[in-house]
Amino acid sequence: MNAFFCVTVRTPIGRYGGALASVRTDDLAAIPLRALQTRNPDLDWSAVEDVILGCANQAGEDNRNVARMATLLSGLPQSIPGATVNRLLRPLLQPLLVWITQTVLERATLLLEAACMLTLVFHAR
Repeated sequence: MNAFFCVTVRTPIGRYGGALASVRTDDLAAIPLRALQTRNPDLDWSAVEDVILGCANQAGEDNRNVARMATLLSGLPQSIPGATVNRLLRPLLQPLLVWITQTVLERATLLLEAACMLTLVFHAR
């Protein structure tokens, strides 16, 4: 079995203290999930078997299952599970490997994969 990337969507890139500073990670992650649904209205979204999201530096509001929360906030069916993988420095890589493995082993046919990342943390003094 082959694994294919069919569609890619990304969110804006923010900076420390910038316009996205007050936006929760799961709210931001829901935006491309909604965009995927809008761009692909003929897809049976109930066929999605999992949403896998890599999240680096989970803390505060981001310490819960961001993938599940983003799935619910995006309007995808509640039956779709979400898994958040914590992989520092390369949060996109681990979910991608999980996605490829599940597809190649024929355990899943339709998965959504995403990542969120905070690369720098500054402490105000």
